[in-house]
Amino acid sequence: MMDYKAACDRINELSGGFKPEIIVVLGSGLAGFADRVKAETVIPYGDIPGFGISTAPYHNGRLILGTVEDKRVACMDGRLHLYEGHGLEGVVFPLRVLRKLGADKIFLTNATGGINTSFKVGDIMLVEDHINFQGRNPLMGPNDEELGVRFPDMTYAYNPELRRIAEECADRLGIELKKGVYIACTGPSYETPAEIRAFRLLGADAVGMSTVPEVIAAVHCGLKVLTLSLITNMAAGITGNKLTMEEVAETGRQRSLVLGGLVSEIIKAC
Repeated sequence: MMDYKAACDRINELSGGFKPEIIVVLGSGLAGFADRVKAETVIPYGDIPGFGISTAPYHNGRLILGTVEDKRVACMDGRLHLYEGHGLEGVVFPLRVLRKLGADKIFLTNATGGINTSFKVGDIMLVEDHINFQGRNPLMGPNDEELGVRFPDMTYAYNPELRRIAEECADRLGIELKKGVYIACTGPSYETPAEIRAFRLLGADAVGMSTVPEVIAAVHCGLKVLTLSLITNMAAGITGNKLTMEEVAETGRQRSLVLGGLVSEIIKAC
């Protein structure tokens, strides 16, 4: 079992007892949002017991504690992925720790490949549901009753009220918000064109290598979940172009201001 108390104690020691309301997780190329946080404490993941070291490109691997729109925010500037070699328990450990510190909402962002052919690069998709194609679940093994029930319901994993707020905020900002289903693979290889055709038949609108384990663990421990996906490229076989991490990061940089503004507006409205 992971030592949640040691992690909580260390964060409390370094932050003076900061109590977050909202967790914000930043995906690939979206680290620009961190500049919106009025930081009170910045802690490298390596300084917190149990937190894995983020090795993915453009993930800074630090916990930023501060305020956005006068709300207390714990910003994960970079997440952990299965493809880095982290176990599922390690991937979701940080959000469980932040839940124990007081957070009751989690806003997840990610960079995704567009499967829905009506999407275009730069679109923002409000995730309504997901398909777990990673072949594993972070709740496998003995259940920790202090975190949540053995069999959590996933019918409303993506909180309807937070989705409504997100749509209203997007309207106010003049942002066209797509809606759809996110499918998660393990990576790190990008998907094949045949896999993308199969995922489209399954009802997926966008594909990525993260987020779903975090959503499952968040629902299990009582966090309200909102997820926004930035379409950083069209998935394999749609345009005929090769897929590169540089393309993902560049789109993230170009659109991070818009996505960051939307997340800030949602935080303000909550």
